[in-house]
Amino acid sequence: MNDSAPTPAPAPRRRARVRAPELIGRGGWLNTGGKELTLADLRGKVVVVDFWTFCCVNCLHVLDELRDLEEKHRDTLVIVGVHSPKFVHEAEHQAVVDAVERYEVHHPVLDDPELATWKQYAVRAWPTLVVIDPEGYVVAQHAGEGHANAIRTLVEELEAEHEAKGTLRRGDGPYVAPEPVATDLRFPGKAVVLADGNFLVSDTTRHQLVELAEDGETVVRRIGEGVFREPQGLALLPDGKVVVADTVNHALRTYDPGTGAIELVAGTGKQWWQGSPTSGPALDVDLSSPWDVAWWQGKVWIAMAGVHQLWTYDPETGTVQVAAGTTNEGLVDGPAAEAWFAQPSGLAATEDRLWIADSETSALRYVDTEGVVHTAVGTGLFDFGHRDGAADQALFQHPLGVTALPDGSVAVSDTYNHALRRFDPATGEVTTLATDLREPSDAVLVGGDIVVVESARHRLTRLRLPEEAVQVESAAYRTQREATEIAPGRLRLDVVFQAPTGQKLDERYGPSTRLLVSSTPPELLRGGEGTGTDLFRELDLDPEITEGVLHVSAMAASCDDDPANEYPACHVHQQDWGVPVKVTADGVARLPLILAGMDG
Repeated sequence: MNDSAPTPAPAPRRRARVRAPELIGRGGWLNTGGKELTLADLRGKVVVVDFWTFCCVNCLHVLDELRDLEEKHRDTLVIVGVHSPKFVHEAEHQAVVDAVERYEVHHPVLDDPELATWKQYAVRAWPTLVVIDPEGYVVAQHAGEGHANAIRTLVEELEAEHEAKGTLRRGDGPYVAPEPVATDLRFPGKAVVLADGNFLVSDTTRHQLVELAEDGETVVRRIGEGVFREPQGLALLPDGKVVVADTVNHALRTYDPGTGAIELVAGTGKQWWQGSPTSGPALDVDLSSPWDVAWWQGKVWIAMAGVHQLWTYDPETGTVQVAAGTTNEGLVDGPAAEAWFAQPSGLAATEDRLWIADSETSALRYVDTEGVVHTAVGTGLFDFGHRDGAADQALFQHPLGVTALPDGSVAVSDTYNHALRRFDPATGEVTTLATDLREPSDAVLVGGDIVVVESARHRLTRLRLPEEAVQVESAAYRTQREATEIAPGRLRLDVVFQAPTGQKLDERYGPSTRLLVSSTPPELLRGGEGTGTDLFRELDLDPEITEGVLHVSAMAASCDDDPANEYPACHVHQQDWGVPVKVTADGVARLPLILAGMDG
């Protein structure tokens, strides 16, 4: 028997706490069995609010990051998705319903098409995670990816703290699974025509490939169950195999239609992060959400959506390397190494061009044989719509696919406009080939027909290529996000980053933080643009420019603070912001952007 006094538990760490605003959204709740949730219903639980939109690949990464946390703390933690749209299509309720199923979201989701809750929580970026304690107070906010470990530590702290206080409530959460729907395909992504005329389709939500007969409907076989995770792009190789973009596994695999063999050829299964190798043996280099693939100039070109780049895989040498893009998100043309992309998601090769559907800039772009990147249609991250006519005025809305046509033009799967569009380089004109599709994500040619992957109708649709395309009524949009009003002159930019509990900034090899600032139009900034290592910047605004967008990219690396561990685990936190701003006399002189923590 031990009569000594027990060692007192350490006092809980003091945190800034702000009462959490209510969760409201005109679209209502999904995954709750029809129940309307309030924060009062969630009292006693640790709540993580995930502000996301389904176009955003970084948001999809965070959904995957949270799955283990959600499972391990199912009786104390409730994750609530707040869907906050960027594009007009994403404000449609059925589109949100589809996305929740497509990406296997297994927690309640609030459809907030008017960004009401986004504004209440002063969110500025997709994705953003807000942690609410069991008493209903906000205790942390994180923007971007790479925060899963920090949130896990915080959840465990909050569990222990509120268990001791008697304010933790264990038990089932409010999630109610929807009824499954039977269809042969479920949110198919891409397709390719095999040598025998059959179609091979990436059946994305069911994590497999499906071979369909020439009619595009009859299922011949299902391939790769338990191997793929949300596969997307497909391309025929000269040897008859098909290379597959195994998107959520961050890998490339080949499939041999003759033998049925599936082989991993690139990727480690881990997601690429800043500082990781960008070239080398293909099986030793991390990839990041490869979304499409194409055979061009003797290599497999990869639309690496997760890092806004193009990579190549060389089957002869078994190597991969970056081919274009800097990882900065935006629309910048020029030499491949200096170009910016924004979630490239579709590729099509011709003899002299590699065409790219650059989805987040709603742009059609291409790389020429000299390695120079050009934009054919599109202006940037915040302008989109359905407008035909001259290329410099035409608009798409988040296209995911591009298909080369025999006459030198290209068909664009204009996904969020539910349309198939055409761009003709010879005339510089954009027209519309077909409307009334449902989230077309790819198309393939079969004789004089074009077969469209109608992702949200779960089918292939055969269309006759018209002799002449049409022009439809125009619609032009900008992002719904309200502009931040800033004062003219000097603006203090602060990226807030607090290393999570048990971690410290990783400064073993130099500065552990990076900040990149630019603007649209570039003339908005007279000073303060460029790259640095401090997470703050004094910006000098041109008084003649009254509105624009500040582009801010921040990264911070932290490692476990354990002197006894010679090789501590390290974590990279990163986020890109596009902040619409309007210069007004009553505007703010300081712009805080929270990467991790709370703005003091």
